[in-house]
Amino acid sequence: MPDPVVPRVRWVGDALAWSAMSTSIPRPGQHLPGAQPGIEPDRIHAEVDGLLTRARDAAAGDGHDRAVAISRQAQLLEQAHDVLVQALATVDKV
Repeated sequence: MPDPVVPRVRWVGDALAWSAMSTSIPRPGQHLPGAQPGIEPDRIHAEVDGLLTRARDAAAGDGHDRAVAISRQAQLLEQAHDVLVQALATVDKV
């Protein structure tokens, strides 16, 4: 992906005109040496999807102990949330 170009305003006669600067915008973490940490969106999607499927299955259980089913759903939803928070934290570090 090419580096983005930042528009710049300059005066042309009595009016302002936009022109492109030749300086690119640095990407977060670009200044850090070594391999760039990354995330695998497909893995994260699959993991969250699996947890959400298990949470739906827990809700559709036999209904004998509704409190246990709700507790299990809460656990699975919290795990899915943790996966997403970790992915966002990883992206923030880059």
